Amino acid sequence: MTDSTIRPIGPLAEPRWEAIAAIPIADDGSALHAFSLAAPALRVHPIYHALGVPGAVPECWAREAVYRRLLKVARSLPDGLGLVVLDAWRPYVVQRHLYDTLLAMVEARYADLDESDLRAMTRAFVSPPSDRSECPSPHLTGGAVDVALCDADGILLEMGSAFDEARPASHTVHFEHHAHDAATRTYRDRRRVLYHAMRNAGFANLPSEWWHYSYGDQMWAWYRGESRALFGPSGPDTLEKRWQRSLGVGD
Repeated sequence: MTDSTIRPIGPLAEPRWEAIAAIPIADDGSALHAFSLAAPALRVHPIYHALGVPGAVPECWAREAVYRRLLKVARSLPDGLGLVVLDAWRPYVVQRHLYDTLLAMVEARYADLDESDLRAMTRAFVSPPSDRSECPSPHLTGGAVDVALCDADGILLEMGSAFDEARPASHTVHFEHHAHDAATRTYRDRRRVLYHAMRNAGFANLPSEWWHYSYGDQMWAWYRGESRALFGPSGPDTLEKRWQRSLGVGD
C-alpha cells in the first residue's frame, strides 16, 4: 500500500436525515444489474441470504452506474486486495425485518432511553423502512452497497468490527482515534484504503458504517453536494414486467 491509499480520513459530518429526505429525486430509469454476472475483478457474497434473514435474496443487484464504479474500485486496489459486495438492492421486507429486529434489541438494552433516542441509535445502523417514491430507504434504490475487503484468496479481512456490528467501532473513523497497536493500525489502514478508493469512484460513505457506500441516492446527493438524487425506489426485472412491456399492458 502507498501513502496515497492510506492517507488519513478526515472528520465525517453526521447525516442530517430531514435535509436528506427533502432532496428531490429525478430517477434516470436505469435498470438493476445482477452481480452474478460480475467481472472477475469483483467478488460477491449476498450476506443476508447466507445468514438466513427472512426475505433475503441469493443475488446482489445495483444500478449499472453503481456496478461500473465498483469495478473501478476493485481494479484500483493495491495488489493482493479484493473488493467484496455483501449487499446492494434490498427488498422492503428485509429492510423492515432488519429495522424492527435491531430496534427491539436496542429497546431491550437501553430501556431507560426515550423513544427518539432509541430510534436514533437504531437508525445509525439500519434505515427506517420506506418505499415512498419521494424518500425511499437507500438500499431500495439500487444505489446503496455494503462492501468489504478480502485478500487474494477471497478471505474477508478483519476491519476492526464485523459487518453490521452495531457498536462504535463500526464507525468509519473509529480507528483514526483509537489505533494504539499493530492490529488497530492495520484496521485503520484497511478502512482508509477502502474509503479513498470508494470516494475516488464517486461514492459517499455513511459515517456510522465503514462498509456502507452510496451512489445516486439521496444520501449520496447530500454528501456530494448534488442538487438532486438520481435513483428512487427500484427492483429487479420480472417475467411479468417483461410480458407487460411486450404486450403494452398498462401503457
